[in-house]
Amino acid sequence: MTWTIGVDVGGTFTDFFAVDETTGAVHVGKYPSTPGNPADAVLGGLSTLAGQHDLDPARLRHFSHGTTVATNALLQRRGGDVLLLTTRGFSDLLDIGRQTRPHMFDLYQDYPAALVPPGRRIEVTERITDGGEILTPLTTDEIDRIIECVRDAKPQSCAVCFLFAFQNPAHEQQLTDALRQALPDLQVSASSEVQPEFREFERFSTTVLNAYLQPVMARYMSDLDSGLRETAPNATFGLNQSSGGLMSVDRAQRIPVRTALSGPAAGVVGAAYVAASAGHPNAITLDMGGTSADVALIRQSRVPTVFSREVGGFPIRMPMVDVETVGAGGGSVAWIDRDGLLKVGPKSMGAEPGPACYGLGGTLPTVTDANLLLGRLSGHGLLGGSMKLDASRAAAAFDPITDTLGITTLRAAQGVVEIVVANMVRAIRTISVERGHDPRAYCLMPFGGAGPLHARDVARSLGIQEILVPPAPGIICAHGLVVSDLLEDFVDSVRLEVNDDGMGEIRQRLETLVSSAQRWFDQESILPGTRTMQIRLDMRYVGQNFELAVPLDTPDTAGPSVDVEQLRSRFFDVHETTYGYFNPDDPIEIMNIRLTASGRLFPLAENRRLQTSDTPPVPSRSREVVFEDDVALECPVFERNELLAGQQLTGPAVVDQLDATTVLFPGDRAEVDEAGTLLISIGENTP
Repeated sequence: MTWTIGVDVGGTFTDFFAVDETTGAVHVGKYPSTPGNPADAVLGGLSTLAGQHDLDPARLRHFSHGTTVATNALLQRRGGDVLLLTTRGFSDLLDIGRQTRPHMFDLYQDYPAALVPPGRRIEVTERITDGGEILTPLTTDEIDRIIECVRDAKPQSCAVCFLFAFQNPAHEQQLTDALRQALPDLQVSASSEVQPEFREFERFSTTVLNAYLQPVMARYMSDLDSGLRETAPNATFGLNQSSGGLMSVDRAQRIPVRTALSGPAAGVVGAAYVAASAGHPNAITLDMGGTSADVALIRQSRVPTVFSREVGGFPIRMPMVDVETVGAGGGSVAWIDRDGLLKVGPKSMGAEPGPACYGLGGTLPTVTDANLLLGRLSGHGLLGGSMKLDASRAAAAFDPITDTLGITTLRAAQGVVEIVVANMVRAIRTISVERGHDPRAYCLMPFGGAGPLHARDVARSLGIQEILVPPAPGIICAHGLVVSDLLEDFVDSVRLEVNDDGMGEIRQRLETLVSSAQRWFDQESILPGTRTMQIRLDMRYVGQNFELAVPLDTPDTAGPSVDVEQLRSRFFDVHETTYGYFNPDDPIEIMNIRLTASGRLFPLAENRRLQTSDTPPVPSRSREVVFEDDVALECPVFERNELLAGQQLTGPAVVDQLDATTVLFPGDRAEVDEAGTLLISIGENTP
């Protein structure tokens, strides 16, 4: 028996999704996370899962891993001691930035302090022009001087960022090679290796962040890799990137900034896979956990990608899954503002002390407490009853709100749910309506521990008629890791006008990127039948400040054939979708050519299909659930693992499982497909 596994590290639990490649059987598990050393939870949970299901670790073929190590290091400012080496006269670039405020109308909020203080920046005598020509050579004496300065400073890592290095990386490569040879224990990040793109501030910021994360990620990956080699000596190891694909351990240690959004990316990949398998290529994802909710829009089964965003207040110029985050989770706190209005979030009680109903010391009312009081969460507890919930503590936590507002406890709980739903709806409108997409043309894919609990309210508010609940909603990130391809991004930063004179160079640069991707396919031993390439051009009208990502058709790995009219037409389409108009007479230019190569090291294992049944499902019990107007309805409760393909449910009803709870409102209908996905149709005349 050969098996594969995806492991996602969360703030509270580390999730496991294992597939037996011989039988297609799926085994899931949750193991308490160990924030001090996340590798302990990964290895401990792996051994526990293998023992519970008689899985031989020696037969583990591939281990896919999503991690929050880089994210937490950025948010908590716990990275390494970085030294910045830059072109003379440009050491203050990190402080100057773009001279904009984080929030236009907030005069008191500022960007976070640079991760490299002024005293840890060394200026290097060299200069390359914007055309890539060497203006001031980098001499051997200057390299020797810099090496001595670095040796005296004793940093954990170095960021090498020279002006216009994306046009000509010769000087960066000279100094980087010399540093690595003279100081072999030093972590070195060169901007031409991390992300060779124009926009100096963003390139400098991304490279500094990479150097900042290198010591942290190196320690973590070393501990995890060595432990995995002992536990599962025959397994290949892939780490999830922010763009939604896997990379090798060595690549992750060299460019850890690519894992800044590793966790949310895996969830979107898993959701896209489940939705496509259910025949719904267009889906809006809702990943609701304990602290926040992440939403994304999937079109034609493609994971949405952006190439620039902020993490922890720092700009990152790197391919990342396009997700919108809002402070709406099960642990989000309900509170009264100074105007006497009820608010929910962004403050969260987290896992410790957690919601009041956990009985771990929390005394503030949360979304989880509200759902327990409404009967939507089981009084038997979470995680199959192993985690008990105390309704009396939840009710007591709501006393300050009920006393202040003069309402009943149930009405206060309903208000909390309505507010947190409104917050998530607003986030979904940001990625759909505000970008020209009608959410009514999509299904809703909820996951995370709390996603299916609120999916129906969210869908109804947006006019969405169908909800797809994955078989293991709380484990979907780990599931996404199993189905993720190995992925590599290539970029060529150019500035070429789209006309007949420039087409020759555009085609040549495309051919160069395609050749690089083909070499990567061969180096990584990607299966021939799984090799794919996706090409995007960063295009804009001449004189614009920002670009639009324009996709090109790539029918095979030979690369696309392009002409002027094709490029102009595609740009006009994207510009009109984004801004509502286009001008066919204005000149257009290309700023970056991007190629994403992906494929698998081995065939994707098929999950076991459910048995089919035409008999109605039998509820395990019943409980009272409040849907509206403080009126409780007696609802049957079904166990998710007992449902069979073809079985149908009619609301009101509740579906309980180890990792999530799904609520069917009166009039809603649900059916189980062969993959175990729950397909919910919202009743037309229900509230």
